[in-house]
Amino acid sequence: MSKKIKTLLVAAFALLLCGIAYLTFSLVSQRQANKEMQELAELDKKEMENEYEQFARQYSEMKTQINNDSIVAQLTREQMRTQQLLEELRSVKSNDAREIARLKKELATVRAVLRSYVREIDSLNRLNQNLMAENDRMRGQYNEATRQIAGLSSEKASLSEKVAIAAQLDATAINMVAKKKNGKPVRKIKDCKSIEVTFRITRNVTASNGVRTIYVRIGTPSGDVLGGGGTFAYENRNLECSMKKSIEYTGEETPVTMYRQVGEFLSKGTYTVSIFADGNMIGSRSFTFEK
Repeated sequence: MSKKIKTLLVAAFALLLCGIAYLTFSLVSQRQANKEMQELAELDKKEMENEYEQFARQYSEMKTQINNDSIVAQLTREQMRTQQLLEELRSVKSNDAREIARLKKELATVRAVLRSYVREIDSLNRLNQNLMAENDRMRGQYNEATRQIAGLSSEKASLSEKVAIAAQLDATAINMVAKKKNGKPVRKIKDCKSIEVTFRITRNVTASNGVRTIYVRIGTPSGDVLGGGGTFAYENRNLECSMKKSIEYTGEETPVTMYRQVGEFLSKGTYTVSIFADGNMIGSRSFTFEK
């Protein structure tokens, strides 16, 4: 064997070793990224389970505070529906994105229904207080009214807890658009130079008004996160975000538009947009780019 051939073989062997080392490093990185995404999915599923359990307990408590059979029957139906959804969630795997998204949407509906009952019972409680004050002055005229609403008084602390749960924000109509340098939507994700994320913070009269910081986290098909937006606190840990924005929330429906410049290469596949505010995940949606 000639010296030249030996030299070529040695070089080929060295390149093979380098290739193996690179593939090993890539696989380890990919597994770590997948593990982090799985942990986040597990945390999200656990948070949903906790909320379903809280809502079921709230319905049970509210039934003890009123003497209206019609409202009690409505609360019982909503409580049974909430418990059924909780059992469905417990049986779903955390990586079943389609089913988790469905149950998250159902959770938002349950929360909205609970808010309506909280407001209704709160209104009845305030009516009760006014009638009781009037009863001190006109006891004889309001005896019958007092008997009808006697069971409606509730502890302020208990009501505050229910209002706090109902005050959580929700993000709907989530959309992600990949754009070229000229601002037009791309046909191929590899040509993307900027990302536009739009959504709406729904109307919520029980939420406090003021400045809110909204965080958006974009997960890539490889399990990584498009960073550059800093970090935020979530479930006793700090997560990296893709972008953030402060908005003035007045309790009414609020449209939000956010942008991120893209410097890295983006591959085709499914991207997940998750939105956070006040330490809660308030919305999530996946988008698939075929090219």
